[in-house]
Amino acid sequence: MILSLVQELGGWSWWILGLILLGLEIMAPGTFFLWFGLSAMVVGTITLALGPDVSFWTWQVQALIFVALSIISAVVGRKIMQKNGWDESENPNLNDRGGQLVGRTAILHEAISGGQGRAKIGDTTWRVTGPDLEKGSKVRIVAFDDGILSVEAEG
Repeated sequence: MILSLVQELGGWSWWILGLILLGLEIMAPGTFFLWFGLSAMVVGTITLALGPDVSFWTWQVQALIFVALSIISAVVGRKIMQKNGWDESENPNLNDRGGQLVGRTAILHEAISGGQGRAKIGDTTWRVTGPDLEKGSKVRIVAFDDGILSVEAEG
């Protein structure tokens, strides 16, 4: 049923797929579906230009061209976006919980002894490294590495 509909619509089925993918692009963040949608439209345009009587332009060839164009356009598009800075986030630490803490201050929950201690930030107790300090000391977070915050005395 679906195959017969696709065969009946010919190149327009690729255009419909392309428009659906571009619609998904509007609803989804990023530029993931854009390249697939444009590739589908290119295949649809070629299919319409060749007409229905071309024997070598089977649906398998069309699908292969679509996959190849999708991969090429995604790679090239990604490089162009990186080069122009279009893929940079407004908040690069969005999913980097430890990175978000760098620059903030905290109170030591446990004294730093032998370079190791604990600080409570919000509802989480973090392992910290830094110079030996008393419990309750105010510290500034200077780095985050492998789940451990590096701190220095605030003052």
